[in-house]
Amino acid sequence: MTSNTVVVNLPKEMDRKVAILVQVASQYNSRIHLVCGSKRINAKSIMGMMTLPLNNNDEISIEAEGADEAEAVDAITEFLSNKRTVA
Repeated sequence: MTSNTVVVNLPKEMDRKVAILVQVASQYNSRIHLVCGSKRINAKSIMGMMTLPLNNNDEISIEAEGADEAEAVDAITEFLSNKRTVA
């Protein structure tokens, strides 16, 4: 398993940030979860992800397990830290 913790830094005007995040996660075969507080959500589930707050300065842990886990964690880290804005 590969994991990383990131501080959310998304543009305030970004629409559909949850949908874009799900698209980024869905590009990978690994099982990917985001953890914020006591919530652990499947990053590929739009319904689950809608329950996870993505507010700037929130600290979120990314966990991935599978053949492309490192790449998945890196891509989601880049997205949440505003270094990758296009899915």
